[in-house]
Amino acid sequence: MRIDAHQHYWKINRDDYGWITPDILTLYRDFLEEDLVEHLRNSGIDKTIVVQAAPTYEETEFILSLSDDATSVIGVVGWIDIEDPSYKEQLDVFRKHPKFVGIRVMIQDMPDENIILTEKYLDVFSYFEEIDLPVDLLVTANQLGAVCELLKRVKIRGVIDHIAKPEIEKCKLEPWKTQMAEIASYENIYCKLSGMVTEANHDNWMTKDFIPYVDHIVEVFGTHRIMYGSDWPVSLLAASYDQVYQLLNDALPQEVTKADKEMIFGQNAIDFYKLNR
Repeated sequence: MRIDAHQHYWKINRDDYGWITPDILTLYRDFLEEDLVEHLRNSGIDKTIVVQAAPTYEETEFILSLSDDATSVIGVVGWIDIEDPSYKEQLDVFRKHPKFVGIRVMIQDMPDENIILTEKYLDVFSYFEEIDLPVDLLVTANQLGAVCELLKRVKIRGVIDHIAKPEIEKCKLEPWKTQMAEIASYENIYCKLSGMVTEANHDNWMTKDFIPYVDHIVEVFGTHRIMYGSDWPVSLLAASYDQVYQLLNDALPQEVTKADKEMIFGQNAIDFYKLNR
């Protein structure tokens, strides 16, 4: 089974998506399954993981309800308010849904990423470790120091979204490169080869821009802990779905085998999100 491990659906009139403003013409409209299925077919993708795009309980309810009738959706990564004392109860409700597979923590939007190292957050992450909950970490390259410290203290089943958003447009590799190698040393952490095209020059990117970043992720995580994600429709800011899919195929090292690609484009997502259970 071939899986796109990271994409989004939304309805603008829900008013959950404060970051999608009318001036962002490409994204300021509804995006639903019928808008994506042809592109999935063109790329030979069978199923997708829909990831939350708004930090609200209601948006997770919405995408779970969409998944009920969306045959291409195999899993939903939602959001809970982990600062609310009732976060376990919120999680328990979502875990009853057959397509709920995990949550995403939006470190990117925190005014100070070091909040994840406070006692309250460490208790929450320890609970996620206890129940072996898959956790997506939305983080930017300049926040990786806090993530490195977090992983010294808890052993969560985690995945770094969008290769941690390095400054690809500026061709900047360090300290991202060193910190991602440290993160990859934890065998319970995976990485999504997603969201890269929007970190490059939106109008003038080339495949060669991404090769140093993809090479490094493959080297430090191995082909058994990385997964393809389109980040559609956010990716439309810089490329079509088909271009994003082809970009990763072209940027992967030549020594990546057909069997490796089967893991990157499917099996690793199945393993991480426990889709075969």
